[in-house]
Amino acid sequence: MNGAPERAARILPFTEGIAGALVDGRGRVAAWTPEARKLLGRTAAEVVGRPVRALLADPAAWRELVRRNARGAREGEAVLRSGRGEDVPVVFQTFGLGEAGSGPETGAGPGTGAAAGGGASDDGGPGCFVLVAPARLAAGWFQDHAFIRELFLQDRVGLAVLDPELRLLRTNTHLLPYTGVPSDLRARRLSDFLWPEDAAAVEEKLRRVLTTGLPLVQAEELLRTLEDPGGGVTIAISAFRLQDPSGRVLGVTALFTDVTETRRAAERLALLHRATARVGGSLSVTDTARELAGALVPGLGDLAVVELADAVPLGEEPVPDVEGRLLLRRTAVAGEPGNGRGPHRWTPAPEVVLVAVDEGETAPADGHPVRMTAPLRARGTLLGRLTVGRRAALGRYADADRDLLREVADRAALALDNARRFTREHRAAVGLQRSMLPPTQTETPAVTTSGVYLPAETRTGVGGDWFDVIPLSSARVALVVGDVVGHGLAATATMGRLRTAVRTLADLDLEPDELLAHLDDLVSQLLAEPEETGEEDEDARDDPEGDRGESWRVRHPSSPTGATCAYAVYDPVTRRCAVASAGHPPPAVAGPDGSVAYLRVDPGPPLGVGGLPFETTEVELAPGSVLALYTDGLIEGADGDLDAGMAALTARLGRPGAVELPLRELGREIVAGRPADGLADDVTLLLARTREVPPEATATWRVEADPAAVGAVREAAAAQLRAWGLEELVFTTELVLSELVTNAIRYAGGPVEARLIRAGRLICEVSDPSATHPRMRRARLTDEGGRGLFLVAQLTTRWGSRYSRTGKTIWGEQELPAPGSG
Repeated sequence: MNGAPERAARILPFTEGIAGALVDGRGRVAAWTPEARKLLGRTAAEVVGRPVRALLADPAAWRELVRRNARGAREGEAVLRSGRGEDVPVVFQTFGLGEAGSGPETGAGPGTGAAAGGGASDDGGPGCFVLVAPARLAAGWFQDHAFIRELFLQDRVGLAVLDPELRLLRTNTHLLPYTGVPSDLRARRLSDFLWPEDAAAVEEKLRRVLTTGLPLVQAEELLRTLEDPGGGVTIAISAFRLQDPSGRVLGVTALFTDVTETRRAAERLALLHRATARVGGSLSVTDTARELAGALVPGLGDLAVVELADAVPLGEEPVPDVEGRLLLRRTAVAGEPGNGRGPHRWTPAPEVVLVAVDEGETAPADGHPVRMTAPLRARGTLLGRLTVGRRAALGRYADADRDLLREVADRAALALDNARRFTREHRAAVGLQRSMLPPTQTETPAVTTSGVYLPAETRTGVGGDWFDVIPLSSARVALVVGDVVGHGLAATATMGRLRTAVRTLADLDLEPDELLAHLDDLVSQLLAEPEETGEEDEDARDDPEGDRGESWRVRHPSSPTGATCAYAVYDPVTRRCAVASAGHPPPAVAGPDGSVAYLRVDPGPPLGVGGLPFETTEVELAPGSVLALYTDGLIEGADGDLDAGMAALTARLGRPGAVELPLRELGREIVAGRPADGLADDVTLLLARTREVPPEATATWRVEADPAAVGAVREAAAAQLRAWGLEELVFTTELVLSELVTNAIRYAGGPVEARLIRAGRLICEVSDPSATHPRMRRARLTDEGGRGLFLVAQLTTRWGSRYSRTGKTIWGEQELPAPGSG
């Protein structure tokens, strides 16, 4: 073969997937390449000598191909039939087999003369060479070609292809549209039009790409042309290596992006970021104003002054006078201040303006200064104004400087308003927190308690720590300590909701782990609630665009993000204490013998995590033991070492004679080592000294599942009450016990257990294996039953039910007669 077929054969190694076939003048296959065998699954022996039309999925399409070839078409699409019987869509191109050097325009196409009919003829033409590719592969080629073409036509980014010697082979029309860059760059080096050191720096990076194959991404270089060196331009260069399928390096492609303006804006942006960071680091109005002034000197001027309305540092919203003016006071100054003055009135301009020096201020000796002023406005409320100035010798402020000051003022105003709101919120939180904390001392038949609470320092606001002592049924008591993450009004409000929820769940007599699971669900719901309040709605009205108020809603500095809690239930009858923890430090127990230990409680996840279980740990406590529940503020030092804090608590509880001290005195002694002010977190401590209900103050009977056994229980209970000197309660107790035992036998079966407890009150309990919840209803006159629980509710001061792992217990309480009343 000569001419076009040879040229096609030379490119085949670089076009994997292209099949080739030689077709003679009679339309028969004369040669078959290996790629053709792969494409159609037919060997050369199967194909050579056969008509081309036999390879078509639809042989009738052959005539159309011949007609198109006769009209000069050398490219087209067809559907071939593979050896596996599958249709293979392809695209093809034919090359005529004329004299050497002939191209597609010479020679014959896919069959001429008799070949059009698929028969053999000795007078056929010279035939042709056909290249065939799968249609899907060709579509990718066409897309690649279109992409590269458009890439070189665009003018946003300079694009160049260089050979391995770093000579320019191809560029787009706007590679470097600067003075001194030749219009025709083909075969040139960068050093032909760039400063030698600039060209060398770029070529060094490109050679590294050629050598290592690692792409170059956004490497910035200063480029200056030989013709117009000037200040040059900053170019970001990205590059990647080009290589053929065999791995031979063909060159490198480089992209040039002008980032000069970006670099010049970086300094202004850095100043903006510094100012934003400094004003966002404090929740004090005065400190924020000082940080704002300090951040602008000397970057934006020699002098910066912040003036605020008097109401702002007090947490109040500034209100203009009848003429729409505010009384402003100089709050912070940085740089070289002029003559100090007292308060003055100013009607703010709506935009940044240039103003001359006020009358009476001292001007620098080297020239008259210029000044810029911007209003400090947040959420539609004017708080004050920000002014910067510098000597005229340093040049006038540009538009970009005024834009920068406006942006700094807008961001600083939000920080100042957040600080103002925090001041107002802290005052409200202090009052709310004081009203929501329970009494520090309590007395119950199970424990005596004393609580200590030290709030964190004023700057961070009142926190969400709380403790509680909740009387439960059967003389038991629940001890609770919790810690809401965060400080301020939101944390305090969340604390109040959680404390109420714990009391409500405790009234259901849930196990500690089950109670924390319900509390975890509640916190998860609280975290999912959108932060929308009436105050924010007011902000939205003042700021219709909503962009400034949004920053407050997205992350308020005191918005709670979760909580921890320890919940313990102590039973003075069994002296058993059940504890569960949600990410809270373990309680400590000081025994009557002076020993101190931390309960081995699985801390579980903090409240709000969701999806993970909690575990209950049970221990037996000796009477007179002191149980200490606390928050991490008690044991966490300045270095965050919890182990050291726990060791210090152990030492204080284990001091000789400590457990005999009054609990209030012991609590004060434990927290005495904490600083009086400057606490990083709230400190909460709840101490409980355990008591015991002696065995002679309880009586228990097991009742067979027989209605006849009810009478025996009544008699035994009456005898026990007389032995306790409670004859006044015999009648009512017999009725209560009779109703409860009868219902248990009737609806739950056996075994049934009845128990009387004398512990501050007379408690009557009936336990059965059923998990059915008892429900009191009002019986009609014609009903024969349904009045049992109604009678129990009327005869007792308090009644209820609780569930256990073996069933349920229904209980009722009666007040003990006053001494000497009988």
